[in-house]
Amino acid sequence: MSDDLKKGLEGVLVAESELSSIDGDAGRLIYRGYAIEELARGTSYEEALYLLWNGYLPTEDELEPFADALMNEREVDDTVLETMEKLAAADERPMAALRTAVSMFSAFEPESDADPEDLDATLRQGRRITAKIPTALAAFERYRIGEEPVDPHPDLGLAANFLYMLTGEEPDDVAAETFDQALILHADHGLNASTFTSMVIGSTMADIYSAVTGGICALSGPLHGGANQDVMEVLMEIDESNLDPLDWVEQATDEGRRIPGFGHRVYNVKDPRAKILQERSEELAAEGDSKWYDITSTIEEYLTEEKGLVDKGIAPNVDFYSGSVYYQLGIPIDMYTPIFAMSRVGGWIAHVLEYQDDNRLIRPRARYVGSEDQGFVPLEER
Repeated sequence: MSDDLKKGLEGVLVAESELSSIDGDAGRLIYRGYAIEELARGTSYEEALYLLWNGYLPTEDELEPFADALMNEREVDDTVLETMEKLAAADERPMAALRTAVSMFSAFEPESDADPEDLDATLRQGRRITAKIPTALAAFERYRIGEEPVDPHPDLGLAANFLYMLTGEEPDDVAAETFDQALILHADHGLNASTFTSMVIGSTMADIYSAVTGGICALSGPLHGGANQDVMEVLMEIDESNLDPLDWVEQATDEGRRIPGFGHRVYNVKDPRAKILQERSEELAAEGDSKWYDITSTIEEYLTEEKGLVDKGIAPNVDFYSGSVYYQLGIPIDMYTPIFAMSRVGGWIAHVLEYQDDNRLIRPRARYVGSEDQGFVPLEER
């Protein structure tokens, strides 16, 4: 057993997976052998889920019942909606509200007594969680703005339906396709912190509700899931400053501020997901206000070409463009990380199922560096 200390488990292999692979030097991401560019431009989020959960892309005959099953499980119990209303009134954070909602879903799980080793039952439970998260999130946001929740639309896919429940209006094709694509791009990304958290919980054979709730908790931390919100807040700060974006960035870097959305633990070049979302941001800009796209593209060009960050292995990550894309879709800024969870739940479930299929309790160890020979003194003598 090695005594080498690897802070943050940097470079430590803990599992084998067929789900996703990242080549940080080439800027390549694949799901089960398929390039993310092909999946994002040629499939739906439902197809990506099917791929992650079943190992292959579905035929039309396989996709239809799968998508129907997701649609049929979108409704959440009134008790959950009532709780979302109370949390909205209490000004709870959206990620905390989502954590509560998923934990509550288990109370209404029809297969709650299923054997933990019945992975088919676990997958069905995971499908219910995935179907219900958009409904709970949209209801929470509606309550926050003083409106009643919108019932799920019977004819819309998961992405378009979320936008519909959020606004009460059916999204146009560009908005629906853009959001669907964003969900595909965020569905899985190796053993990131939230995915690993879900796997650790799953390795104890806890139920999938516990594993997903744990993933949400890990994703809520600002070092993992909040960068897209940070990016949008910076863009708004730039806009409100009335400064030229380049002047603002120059001033910020001189002050030692970090520009969010640049740099990644794995990628040394531009994140392939950022390239795709940049295209969508440009399309949305062409249909409306181009301000946000103009600012982001200007900053990227300046930092990569003028400042040479790419030469230092620092390039735009997925968050650099997802923030402005979500804003252009009319999504509130503090809902960005919950939307990340709404997508990534597909990957969490897939990794838990894959690991449980050949399960071993995840149990690392720590090196003890404390005292060895403390002399004990009874309480009355201390």
